[in-house]
Amino acid sequence: MGEVINLRQVRKARARAEADAQAETNRIAFGTPKKAKTLQQKRKALEETRHEGHRLEEPEDGARD
Repeated sequence: MGEVINLRQVRKARARAEADAQAETNRIAFGTPKKAKTLQQKRKALEETRHEGHRLEEPEDGARD
């Protein structure tokens, strides 16, 4: 005869594991402070402007008029 298991406990353990996984993804997504986010955005904008500044040809859509 097989081992007797309590389905309620198994369901709760599964739900707890899913909640822990969701919490981990939330820590990664929302865990950075605002100051770090703004610094990263400013650095990215500066990098993009420097990259566009080295462009040899004008864009064809006429963005620089």
